Amino acid sequence: MHGSIADLANNIGTYYQNTMSSLKNIPEDSVLRKIDVQAISDSLNQINLTEYINIETIFEYAKGIIGFAGGIFDFFVALIVSIYILLERRQILNFLRKLGGALFKEKTYKSIGKYFYKSNNIFFKFLSSQILDAIIVGILTAIAMSILGVKYAVLLGFFIGLSNLIPYFGAIVGVGISIIITIFTGGIGKAIWMAIIVIILQQIDANIINPKIVGNSLSISPLLVIFAVTIGGAYFGILGMFLAVPICTVFKIMIEDYIDYKSKMKI
Repeated sequence: MHGSIADLANNIGTYYQNTMSSLKNIPEDSVLRKIDVQAISDSLNQINLTEYINIETIFEYAKGIIGFAGGIFDFFVALIVSIYILLERRQILNFLRKLGGALFKEKTYKSIGKYFYKSNNIFFKFLSSQILDAIIVGILTAIAMSILGVKYAVLLGFFIGLSNLIPYFGAIVGVGISIIITIFTGGIGKAIWMAIIVIILQQIDANIINPKIVGNSLSISPLLVIFAVTIGGAYFGILGMFLAVPICTVFKIMIEDYIDYKSKMKI
């Protein structure tokens, strides 16, 4: 493998030498004669290709590309599976009811059904609150970009709001792509100002707006939302950040029901 890398570097060097020779032999009246070929040649000769073309570097780049592609693939697979589950939700629910009725006693079956219904309701409330949060972030970002005079402000604001649905990873990708587009359409200065404003808005959303919206939707404390997302992301990554709040809310309801049950037993 190392021999192949060295051969590749030697081949590039040979092509480079042939190209330099061809440039030196061009006619005197050619426009290319105005270019300082020797200065370019000297600069390029100082570059050691073997420092940049080696097996470790290639593996690192390949690993990063595969990881990024894998993350996108997993997201779209999860999205497609979710759509199919929603389309077949009645059949799935009927099957689970029959299975629960066959496996458990009536009292246990009713308790499981109650918590299953609450979990389903909590999860959809969480999704709707996340969508509402994404819309608010998109509108605020679009307004801020329009004030700064960023080209395609509304489109970029919508894109950042949409990417905000994906915890952590989505916000980074959305802001990063928007910065790159702004560099090409408005220059580096405008892109820097846009990045500063958007990052500030993202921090306000992550610490104030999102916990407030989700907390009000699920009737839990915003502090509990932040705590759940932090713990879920630390131990289970992006999926943990996304599912932490609904799971935490279900546990909260179960604990409250247990406390109520024990209180009634004492009375």
